[in-house]
Amino acid sequence: MPSASPKADYTDGRRCDTLGFPVWKASLECLLDEIAERIGEPPDCRTLYCLNPHSVVIARRDPAFAGALVRASWLVPDGLGVLLAARLLASDGGPRRRITGSDVFLGLSSRLNERGDCRVFLLGSTPKTLGRMIERMATEWPRIGIAGTASPPFKDAFSDDENEELVSAVNRSGSDVLWVGMTAPKQEIWIDRNQDRLGVSIACAVGAVFDFYAGTVQRPGVGAQRLGLEWAVRLSREPGRLWRRTLVSTPLFVALVASALLKHRLGGRTR
Repeated sequence: MPSASPKADYTDGRRCDTLGFPVWKASLECLLDEIAERIGEPPDCRTLYCLNPHSVVIARRDPAFAGALVRASWLVPDGLGVLLAARLLASDGGPRRRITGSDVFLGLSSRLNERGDCRVFLLGSTPKTLGRMIERMATEWPRIGIAGTASPPFKDAFSDDENEELVSAVNRSGSDVLWVGMTAPKQEIWIDRNQDRLGVSIACAVGAVFDFYAGTVQRPGVGAQRLGLEWAVRLSREPGRLWRRTLVSTPLFVALVASALLKHRLGGRTR
C-alpha cells in the first residue's frame, strides 16, 4: 500500500482500489469528457498519469513517486498487468480495457482540435522529436495552438534554476494543457512537485508517446496492442533499456497481486 497519501474517493464508481492506487475504471470517452470539462476553468492544475506493473513496483520503494500516483486526478490502467490486477482485486469490477498514454494524447488532441480554442505545451524528449511532433500536429490538428516546447536536460533531477526556467516557460505560454514526455518516475514527480505552480488546467505524463507520435520510435502494431503484448515487442527492440522493467518488475508485480488476492480471500473467510 502506498504511504503518505490521501484517501481516494471511490463513491462515484469511476475508480477502483488496485494495490492501493485509485485506478480509473470507466471508459476512455468518460475520461476525455471529464478532462475536456476542466480545460479553461480556473488554473488549479489537475494531473493524469499512466500506471503499469513497473510503476507499481518502483512506487513501492519510492514514496515521492507513490504519493504522486495516488494524488493523480486520473490514474489510467496502461499496462495489461494493471488491467488484470484491477479486475481480480476490485470488489465491484475493474476496468474493461487498457487506457494508454497514446489513447489519451490522441483522443484529447482530437477534442481540442474540434474546440479550436486551446493551447498546449510540449515538455520532454529531444528538439528533433519535438520538431516532428509540431509538424505532424499542425497537419492533423491545425486548430490546436502549440504555445511552446522545451527539451529539458537528460538527467535524474533538475537544478533549482533549471526547474524554475521550465515552470516559467510553461506559465508564460498561456497553455491550457501540458504534455510531459519524460521517463517515469521523473515526469510524475516533477509534475507533482510543481503542480501548485503550474498555470495549466491539465498536466499529463505520457512518457514514450512523444517518440511514438513523432515516429522516432515505432510503436508496436495494433495486434500486439490488442493482445497486451506491446511490452514483448518493445523488449525485443530495446532489451538493454527495458529488460529490468520486464524481467525484474513483472515477477515482483505478480507476487504483489498474488499476496493481495490471498489476503482478500483469507479476510473473506474470517468474516
